[in-house]
Amino acid sequence: MSQGKTIIIVLVTLVIGFAGGFALRPVIAPTQQAESATVALPGAAVSSEARGTQYFVAHIDEARQVVAGCRDGSVRGGECATAEEAIIKVDAAERRRKFLGN
Repeated sequence: MSQGKTIIIVLVTLVIGFAGGFALRPVIAPTQQAESATVALPGAAVSSEARGTQYFVAHIDEARQVVAGCRDGSVRGGECATAEEAIIKVDAAERRRKFLGN
């Protein structure tokens, strides 16, 4: 009987804790506000932001060049991880296609 009460108390405490965490989440970790609108210069064609995985999946040769540059140290930043992830996804899709015979 005592063990059953202990389990119920623990479960109720966990439920209250999770509910409190979800309720207080906006207060504890507020969402990131979008940066104010920035005006791009007409001559600035190159973006400083890293290209996404979807871009590299569509341009797999460029992704392979970026990964090669990351390995030899000529390319740095967030594109190394996204390019490598894109290569992994494309290679997995190719292996899956060959395996299934599609």
